[in-house]
Amino acid sequence: MQKFVGTGVALITPFKEDLSVNIEALKKLVNFNIENGTNYLVINGTTGESATITKEEKQLIIDVIIKENNKRVPLVLGVGGNNTTEVVKELKTRDFTGIDGVLSVAPYYSKPTQEGFYQHYKALAEATELPIILYNVPGRTAKNMEPSTTIRLANDFENIVGVKEAGNIQQQYNSLLKDKPEDFLIISGDDDLALGVALAGGSGVISVIGQAFPAEFSKMIQLGLEGKNKEAYKIHFKLMDIIDYIFEENNPAGIKTVLQELNICGNDVRLPLVKASSQLSEKIANYVANF
Repeated sequence: MQKFVGTGVALITPFKEDLSVNIEALKKLVNFNIENGTNYLVINGTTGESATITKEEKQLIIDVIIKENNKRVPLVLGVGGNNTTEVVKELKTRDFTGIDGVLSVAPYYSKPTQEGFYQHYKALAEATELPIILYNVPGRTAKNMEPSTTIRLANDFENIVGVKEAGNIQQQYNSLLKDKPEDFLIISGDDDLALGVALAGGSGVISVIGQAFPAEFSKMIQLGLEGKNKEAYKIHFKLMDIIDYIFEENNPAGIKTVLQELNICGNDVRLPLVKASSQLSEKIANYVANF
């Protein structure tokens, strides 16, 4: 599934000061990324504040991005939740024209067993022919989907094509890379570990910081995929501080502050999230000014 190899970015949702969706800023962000080497875009994920965006707004965002993208890069849509029946219903009824794949977060809050994870994703895989990328992020879902469960799903369902692994656990990546089927994608969901995963045989990253520095980040990942360690790590070391900064308080407040400094959009977020503190904003501003 080559269309999901390299650097994908989990797009933020730009807001105006009144917290309505800023369509013009969204278009600007999409074009900035495509023109600077991002390989594919992820719509309505966690970084896009999907939890606080209405169904109508989500559809508006999808429509705008599909039109602006104009088939230039693959598009992945976030479709997930902890109500399996509702996720299955969406997969069966939504119009996916213009969408190339689905990113589906592991069920959160309910804390299912490993068999529960398996049965949830089994139901999703049987509900659509679209490629599905699993999304394991135990820091948000409160339960880790173990590598053995991911590999079981990879072996059992052809349209489960990869996993975005965001546990920030190196051993978990190692287990997945060791046991995965040949064409199954191991995609880093951790910006700080992305290069190491690429060098170890992974397929790339779905990045947060990549949308602010797409040329540099996508080049780093490509160098990693080509095994060019020394050149890749030069870029990695340059980006290390800003990666730390954007996750220091919350995501996406940090990345929105970076994008504000780059004059792409504002830094407004919806409650219960709040803007980056003045101290963090100052560190980010200094970094961007000296980049």
